[in-house]
Amino acid sequence: MPLPSERLDGRGALVTGAGGGIGGGCALALAEAGARVVLFGRSVEPLERVEAEIEAAGGEATIHPGDVTDPTAVEAAIATATAPLSVLINAAGVNRTGPTKDYEVADWDLLMDVNVRGTFLACRAFARAAASRADGGAIVNVSSQMGSVGYPGRAAYCASKHAVDGLTKALAVEWAGDGITVNAVAPTFVETPLTRPMLADPEFAAEVARRIPGGEIASVEDVAAAALFLASPRARSITGHVLAVDRGWTAW
Repeated sequence: MPLPSERLDGRGALVTGAGGGIGGGCALALAEAGARVVLFGRSVEPLERVEAEIEAAGGEATIHPGDVTDPTAVEAAIATATAPLSVLINAAGVNRTGPTKDYEVADWDLLMDVNVRGTFLACRAFARAAASRADGGAIVNVSSQMGSVGYPGRAAYCASKHAVDGLTKALAVEWAGDGITVNAVAPTFVETPLTRPMLADPEFAAEVARRIPGGEIASVEDVAAAALFLASPRARSITGHVLAVDRGWTAW
């Protein structure tokens, strides 16, 4: 019996936070696998760059600028899919670091709005759209290794990613009967526009390397490959799982 394929030909996909970093990498991987991808994010120019890269490689993509924390904008993005929407990658995310005793409430609210509320809204909109079809679909949330560990100066980020992991498991149970799988990828530090300023600090970069067996951080492509697997028919029996893409950070 042949193994299920990772191909997504004829399927629609929505990627939030698709303007670069992990979201952009996931969008490129989905398009390469044959999906028609809707690129959702706040700024037009980064989305257009990813769109151009996908089209240059022979893929199909459209852009839909909007705020992932706005329910109306999220529903509108879902409605723009030009193929049956069967994949959602939630990659929109932000981080603001700082000691908790002095941490700004506005920063806490921002992380909870984007990382948790935004993920919830996109999942809910996707499930509503999938309810009209019989084939369900696949949701992959982008969490973090900090969804299962703690780290100094990142209380808000850790709390938001613990919430994403919990949401992933709850929705996997709730929507299993609808044929929707809900999983997450949990990368360690990956060099993206979000993390590049942190990793530019030699002391911080050395601390990150010390915590990773082998000392090498994961790449955007590593995370995108894991997300593609969970979004594909090959992972049809996997749901409620948080897949660490952390080069062993959480193994010790």
